[in-house]
Amino acid sequence: MAIALRRIGRGEKLTVVGHLEELRARLIVSLAALAVAFGVCMWQNHALLRFFDAPLAHQTQKQVRAGNGPLGATYTVQQSARTVAAQLQVVVGALERPGSGTTAQTRAALRGVGPHLQRAVGGLSRAPEGNKPVTLGIGEPFATTIGIALIFALILALPVILYELYGFLLPAFSPEQRRVANSLVLAMPLLFLAGIAFGYYVVLPSAVRFFQNFNSGEFNVLVQANQYYHFAAVTLLAMGFLFQVPVAILATTRAGIVTSRQLKHNRRYAALACGAIAALLPGDAVTLLLETVPLYLLFELGLLLASLTERRIER
Repeated sequence: MAIALRRIGRGEKLTVVGHLEELRARLIVSLAALAVAFGVCMWQNHALLRFFDAPLAHQTQKQVRAGNGPLGATYTVQQSARTVAAQLQVVVGALERPGSGTTAQTRAALRGVGPHLQRAVGGLSRAPEGNKPVTLGIGEPFATTIGIALIFALILALPVILYELYGFLLPAFSPEQRRVANSLVLAMPLLFLAGIAFGYYVVLPSAVRFFQNFNSGEFNVLVQANQYYHFAAVTLLAMGFLFQVPVAILATTRAGIVTSRQLKHNRRYAALACGAIAALLPGDAVTLLLETVPLYLLFELGLLLASLTERRIER
């Protein structure tokens, strides 16, 4: 463990066994960080599931209010029953008043009906259900919870894992490469979290809205938990990795694969590529624009960083 807690100098020589021991120690630290993050995520699994359910709940409740699907049919019956109960409440209230023409015995009997009708109206006035996906297998809630907790644990432990990977590869870098690598190690987790936030607030709601409304009149739509959480997790992780474009551009320019001049000359192809990637994601025209602009801005950010790095090296 002592090897993993210190940096190996560039000129320091290690045997094959020493390298393996260092790798083992860093793997142990990474796995320990992942285990701690997994424990925290399992402890807060209800909050994580509600986090994933929020985009689905908003769109599903709109479908339910419109009366679509089995949940929508149930909600329509519920609202009809509420209307009947409210009308009966008005009738009972009018009959139990003195001077209504009913007998005292009838009015006394109706006084006990009013509170029951009031409770029924209150119960039938609840917001539409359908804010949670359904499960079909006996072990699906457990397996789905474990999967979601593991994904979030990986996200939380990512800075530690990247740091340990960087520490293992550091001796092979020159001083100039180390300065670039330091920037990359700091930028990657931040860009990854920014991509997840963009996917959660922009891409995932648009995807849910598109798929929930597509030909929904021909199907009884019930969203299965396992498939929905898998789709949401893949979407968020894909956006997190897609936001690593500046890091990829900086790495390829520093490796000599391309130059910043070549990238500047081919800007139009980069814009087309960003539009094509956004077009592959579900959504409408507005969503397409909202997804294309950030991707192109990330390309420009990476190009700017590559240009600044090249100028510094030339100086």
